Amino acid sequence: MAILWLLDRLRPAGSVRNRPYRLREYAVDVGESNGESRRRRYVNTMTGANIRDAQLSEIGQLAKIWFDGWQDAHARILPAELARVRTLQSFEERLRAASTGVRVAGVVGGPVGFYFLNGAELYQFYVSSNVRGSGIAVVLMADAEARLRERDVHTAWLACAIGNDRAARFYEKCGWSRTGTVTDPVEVPGGTFPLEVWRYEKSLR
Repeated sequence: MAILWLLDRLRPAGSVRNRPYRLREYAVDVGESNGESRRRRYVNTMTGANIRDAQLSEIGQLAKIWFDGWQDAHARILPAELARVRTLQSFEERLRAASTGVRVAGVVGGPVGFYFLNGAELYQFYVSSNVRGSGIAVVLMADAEARLRERDVHTAWLACAIGNDRAARFYEKCGWSRTGTVTDPVEVPGGTFPLEVWRYEKSLR
C-alpha cells in the first residue's frame, strides 16, 4: 500500500464560484512489502498527476480506493441491501472486467485515483481520501472528458448518489450540471439494482 505525504495546502484563487485550482506536488512511496525496496517519487499535479492506463498488478490497490471511497460516501445514504454486496472482492471483480479501460492517476505501483467510462457515461470516478484537495481529481476529470471527446460524445453524463453533496459540489465546480433525478440500474452480482440518483450532464462540444 502506497504511503502519501502531502507537501502543501491547496489554496484556490479567484472567485468562489469559478475559482481555478492551484495544483500542488505530492510524494508517494512505491514498492511492495515483500522485500522490494521502496522508492519515493514526487509528482506535480500541474503536469497531469501521471494519468495513465491501469496495470493489472494494481487491481488490488484500485479496489481498495474504490471500497474505501464507496464506504465513505455511500454507506450511510444508500440502501443496506446495496451496501451488503459492495465488498472489496466485488470491486476487484468489476475492475478486472473493466481493466483495459481503466485510467489512473499516480505512479506505477502507487495509484491514487481512477475512472472508467461506459459509452457516454463517466461510469466510475474515485480518488483516495489522502489526496483530496490536491487537484489530482481535477486533472483526472480533465482526462476523462478528453477521452469522452475522443469518442465523439457531445453530451456526457454521470450518476451521483442522492445526498453525496461533496461529490456533487466537485462535479458542479468542474462544469457539470444536475439535470434531474432518474432511476439508474446499478450493477450488482447477478443483475442490477434500481437506484434513484442525481443525473449530471456536461456538453463537450
